Amino acid sequence: MEDNQAEKKQQRDEQYNKYVKQVTPTHNLWLNMAKAFLVGGVICVLGQALLNYFTGIGMDKETAGSWCSLILVALSVLLTGLNLYPKLAKFGGAGTLVPITGFANSVAASAIEYKKEGQVFGIGCKIFTIAGPVILYGIFSSWLLGLIYWILRLCRVVA
Repeated sequence: MEDNQAEKKQQRDEQYNKYVKQVTPTHNLWLNMAKAFLVGGVICVLGQALLNYFTGIGMDKETAGSWCSLILVALSVLLTGLNLYPKLAKFGGAGTLVPITGFANSVAASAIEYKKEGQVFGIGCKIFTIAGPVILYGIFSSWLLGLIYWILRLCRVVA
């Protein structure tokens, strides 16, 4: 009787492992890296083209950079609202995480997802659900590195 139960358990485990192998997606690492490189590169080329255009029409570098950032954020939010950015992210993977567009997408996606819960408890409370930790740890690590630098300067280790 024990042998029968052990055999059933082994068959069940084999069937389960076969099922898991069947439903687990396979990934081609090199293809995924190429897609990420392509999409991230296109976003960066677009940003550089905008920067070149604005400096070409006479804007100083700082103003041109501000306009470039503004347009990239607006495009990212627009594509998120039209449900196109998630499709781009599915194709390009990590390439869509180019900081400014990926950050804008995360904020816009949270706002869109929670808008049905209202302006305050939906959008207001949940808009930084994804982006909040990035802001928090970015500010904290900047503060910590600044503190370390300040201490090193007090000790005359760095100039």
